This record gives sequence, C-alpha cells and structure tokens, in this order.
Amino acid sequence: MRFYKIWKGLLAVLFLGIVSCTQINKKNKEAANAVEQNEKPNIILIYADDLGRGMLGTYGQKIVKTPNIDRLANQGMKFENSYGSHYCSPARASLLTGMHDVRRDLFNTTTGGIYMKLDNGLSLPQIEEKIEKIMIPAKQEEVFLGQVAQQAGYTTAEFGKLEWGFATTAARVKRHGWDYHFGYYDHRRCHGFYPPFLFRNGVKVDIPGNTLVDCGKGPSEESPENYKKRWDMTGKKVYSEHIIMDEMLGYLDKNNPTKTGKPFFIYFPTQLPHGPVAIPEVHEDFKNNPNLTEIEKEYASMVKMLDTDVGRIYEKLEKMGILDNTILVFTSDNGHAMPYPEVGRLDDKRNIHTGQKYDDIQTRFYSETSGDVFDGNDGMSGYKRSNWEGGSRVPLIWYWKNKIESGTLTEQRVANYDFMNTMAELIGVPEVKNKDGVSYAKTLLGGKSKERAYTVLSSHTMGPSLITKDGWKLRYYLKKEIFQLYYLPDDYKEEHNLSEKFPEKLEALKTLLYKECNGDWENGLGPKKMSAKLYGI
Repeated sequence: MRFYKIWKGLLAVLFLGIVSCTQINKKNKEAANAVEQNEKPNIILIYADDLGRGMLGTYGQKIVKTPNIDRLANQGMKFENSYGSHYCSPARASLLTGMHDVRRDLFNTTTGGIYMKLDNGLSLPQIEEKIEKIMIPAKQEEVFLGQVAQQAGYTTAEFGKLEWGFATTAARVKRHGWDYHFGYYDHRRCHGFYPPFLFRNGVKVDIPGNTLVDCGKGPSEESPENYKKRWDMTGKKVYSEHIIMDEMLGYLDKNNPTKTGKPFFIYFPTQLPHGPVAIPEVHEDFKNNPNLTEIEKEYASMVKMLDTDVGRIYEKLEKMGILDNTILVFTSDNGHAMPYPEVGRLDDKRNIHTGQKYDDIQTRFYSETSGDVFDGNDGMSGYKRSNWEGGSRVPLIWYWKNKIESGTLTEQRVANYDFMNTMAELIGVPEVKNKDGVSYAKTLLGGKSKERAYTVLSSHTMGPSLITKDGWKLRYYLKKEIFQLYYLPDDYKEEHNLSEKFPEKLEALKTLLYKECNGDWENGLGPKKMSAKLYGI
C-alpha cells in the first residue's frame, strides 16, 4: 500500500510537469504565431539619459509625477531586472552593437568637444578626418541595430544624442543603419541645451538665437552665483529638446506607414535629464514646493518635460491612427545621476550625517545617507559609473497594444544589448549571429524566452561585474583587487558580502568573468577613451 501511494504521488508530479511544459510550449507557439501573422509593427525606442528608475512613478517616485511613462507600464510590461551600463558611452555602444561593454577590442570612444572647433579653427572635413583616424572602424561584416530594421524593410531614423560618443561623423551614423538622423554629433556639446547648430543627415543646421559655443552649459553645483548663471538667458533662445522633438514629430508626419507603405524604427536618445541642470521654465508642480531647492525644482522639471514628451509621442501616434501597431519602448542608458548637489544637502561621496567618506567596499552611496531627496536609484547601492546595482540597473518598459499584456511585471534579467535580437524576432528577421545579446521577445508576448546565463558589465571607476540569471552577483574593485559576492534576490541593497561563505561560487564566477574580459581585467574598465592629443589639436 505504501509503495502504491508513493507511485501514485510520483505519477501526479509527472503529470503536472507535463501539463506545465505543454502550457509553456503552447504560449511560446502563440507568441511566435503573433509575430508571424502580425503586420510589421512600427517601433520607437525612447532612450533617456542618466535617468535612474527611481525617478518614475511606476518604480516608486513620490515627488515627480510621470503619468505618461507610467501609462506605458500600466498598459504594457515593466522589467524589474534590466541593465544598461555604468555611463552613457558604453551603454550606447552596447545597445547599437548587441555586444556587452567589456570589449575594448570592439569599440573605443573619442574625447568630446571637437565640434566646438567647427568653423572656429577646423572645417567639417577636417573634424571628420580626425575622428575617423582614432576610432576603431566597423568591420565589413559587422551588423548594427539600425541595419537589422533596414534588412526587414523599415525606414530608420535617429534623433538627439547621436551614437556612442564622444564625437562621431555622419558617415559613422549612416554605417550604423540610420537612413535619417538629426541632432548632436558631440556628446560634450550635449551638456548644454542651447546649441548654436545641430546636424541633419550630415548637414549643419544653424539655430538662430543660440550663440554659445558650449551650447549654454551651466555650472554643476548650487550656489546663489550659479543660480544667476543658470538663469542668464543671453545667447540661449531655443531649448534643444524642443528642437529635436519638433524634428521627430515632423518626421512622423512624412513617414506615416499608412501613406508610405513602410514601417519605421525610430531611436530617440534624448538629452533629458542629463546635467548640468538646465530648463527654460520650472514646472508648476514644483514652483511652490518648500521641500525642494531651486536646482532640485529645475531637475524635477527636466524629468517632467521628458514625461510630457513621451505623452506627445503617444498622442501623435494615436492621432495618426497607428498607435495600435506601434511598439513603444522606454529605457535609460545607466543608473541614476545627481546633477543637483548643494553643500550640506547632497554629497554623493560621503555620508552627510557622519561625514564618513565612502570606500565602496564596506560603505557606499545610498540615497538616505547622501541626501538624495528623490531617491532616484530606487534604494539601491551606488549610482552612475559604479558597478553597484544603482550604477547600471535601469527602467525598462515595453508597450504594444493588445500584443503585450497590460500591467505585467517580469523578473527576467535582461540587458540593453539584448534589444537587437529581441527586435529581430519581433519583426520577423533571423537572429543576428555572434552577438552577446539574446531575444526575450517570447517573454514580451506571454511565453517564456530562453534566458542568458549571465549579464556582464563594465565600470571605468571600479571594474567589471557579472550577474547570473538567478541573481548571484560578482563585483570586482580592480584598483583595490577586491572581489565581492552578493545574492540579489535576498539582498537588494548589496549589504551582505557572501564571498567567504560561498568560496566555490566566488571562484566559479571569477572564472566566467575573467573569460568575458578576454583574459585581461583591464577590459572590465569599459571602452578606452582616446586622448584629445590624438586629434592633433
């Protein structure tokens, strides 16, 4: 009798397993059929700059209301474990190549600022020649993000902070797969919001009323003197976000698929809300908020403007009659940054209550210890440029009406370098081979995607890190030669180093990370930045 009961129990477990697998396979087939049968969707990727996920209402923000971005999450899918990179350049290189950023042999970066010399000592051909001379050229067989859409019959366009920096050329932008492009070719100029010129398909476009070579870049810290400098509008007539949004909305009018017969893929790497803080007007929500300093009100207004522009895009698509077949993706390049410091109120380097400087081993940045009133990193350790979770974990939201189930949350770990092959699957083209990124399209459509075993990230201030799909994290502080091990599902704030408790796990992950660094830990510092001296200026 006892044997019979055991055997009966085993049969029941086996039956449930078969049913479960059958249901998963059914969902995966349904997801695949949805892609095959659907008219190719339009896609808009909105890529925020330095936006910590904690700045969004859907991730818990209390001060700044973000109803338009929250709507995408409420009507789509939100990711709990999505990674960008530790700062803008490697994040963008990773996104556009489909490769992780611990690869110095694949991409490097220039020093920014060379376009400030345009018609001020250097011609455009001279600038282009200097940039091409020091940048790693794309291999003939290399496939970039825009090209994947082009191969599927899409028209492609890029607006805003173009490419991965810190300076690029029209030829490089075109090579990366963009039929149409408008914005900045120099990321250092992006630190100002009043450009005297931008570029449209390689042609300089002058902006009347904006006269400052540095695009009106303001001071970084708050003080009475710096407040006056920020609000001195001499030479600052037209705000860049307004210019770029107008260009993009005009592009939509001219490329409505109902008229052209071709779907579009738009990549919108906005400057917002990167610092130094600059805004034409403080939003009504914050003008009379006694709990915010003036610079915090201005920063909050930048986030608010980004949310408003997401709403403008949504409403434009609705008015054009194409919202139902347009995928909207919202994410950011890296973790939270705080361009609103003030002595005695916010200090990202030390505990403002004790005065203790963070060593990034035993002590590290937290919003509550450093005075970040917004808690923009959503309670995580660290912020932009670090290899703590707050440095690279970003918001990720996908919206596709009636295809992605409303209000869904996934714990699956993904990275921005997965976007390329995810898009490939959604638009019905073959997987791009020899890429680090994998597709999570089936997850979006209600099925179950094959998960990547681990995510690899760089940090030029600290070193590389590796996070397994089930949440084990290895971080390496290269300068101090210290490895730390965390289990994120039980340790959101990375407070409990488990390296001594689990030495075998530590060694196994070190072996994997060293392999991904191609046998050189220095690769874990991310893309090499080429010196300005190499420009010969």
